[in-house]
Amino acid sequence: MKHVVSVSLGTSKRDKRDEVDILGEKFLLERIGTDGDMKKFGQMFTDLDGRVDALGVGGADIWVVIEQKKYAFREILDLIKGAVKTPVVDGSGLKHTLERDTIRTLQRDGTVDFKKEKVLLVSAVDRFGMAQALIEAGADVVFGDFLFGLGIPIKLTQYSQVKTFGSLLLPLATKLPFKWFYPTGEKQEQRTPKYPKIFEECTVVCGDWHYIRKYMPENMEGKTVITQTLRKADLELLKQFKAKRAITTTPVIGGETFATNVMEGVIVALLGKKPSDLTEQDYLSTLSKLGWKPNVIDITP
Repeated sequence: MKHVVSVSLGTSKRDKRDEVDILGEKFLLERIGTDGDMKKFGQMFTDLDGRVDALGVGGADIWVVIEQKKYAFREILDLIKGAVKTPVVDGSGLKHTLERDTIRTLQRDGTVDFKKEKVLLVSAVDRFGMAQALIEAGADVVFGDFLFGLGIPIKLTQYSQVKTFGSLLLPLATKLPFKWFYPTGEKQEQRTPKYPKIFEECTVVCGDWHYIRKYMPENMEGKTVITQTLRKADLELLKQFKAKRAITTTPVIGGETFATNVMEGVIVALLGKKPSDLTEQDYLSTLSKLGWKPNVIDITP
């Protein structure tokens, strides 16, 4: 049995473990939260090295991307350096391929006509494939990188602005403590709504669930949420806030979805390649065999 473990800086309350058959292979998929404990997080990569088939970085990113330029968070790289035998992934390969294809599929199938939607993408630099696909689909997009990533009240409405500011700020930002930019541990459970007017103006909200959950207002009536992974409690929260529907990019396993880093770990384990050796075509051909499709969940009729 192949074993994929996501070690997360997030809360241990979201831990999950499931066995599943994928393309004739048996997999044990596991998510282990460290409640924001950086030392424990790093130690687990050392302890699990060579004992599992793939390790995922959860509740954090290694890479953020602008076009062809990749920037690594120095702190996260340092924490995972103990894994020298087992491949380590952060989901960025699927963000470039699966999430891009999700937007294209939703447009092609008529599930969402992005040309008619006002979209909020809470962060483009960690969802670069989705950002580019939304522009390609003709959506009217607000990029929330400044609003939610940096806490600066600047609304970006052109991807060219994301590229310009990202190329200026990311080389510096990725050298700073990761927790300055992303909720970890118990902070993932805390809601501090911001910029409700931005949410109110949009009909579709896309991107990382922890950003969406933390900053969305209590009134999400009629809105579609497109994100990577949702648990039952998350769907209950969206129902409480009167969201219309949720669409997840990763498949349902055990009644819930795993994050992109877990599912990228599955692909790495299936192909038996180093993540650095995987091409876009490797991802696309494997995704085609897997037949993963966007999971559409109607919440409020």
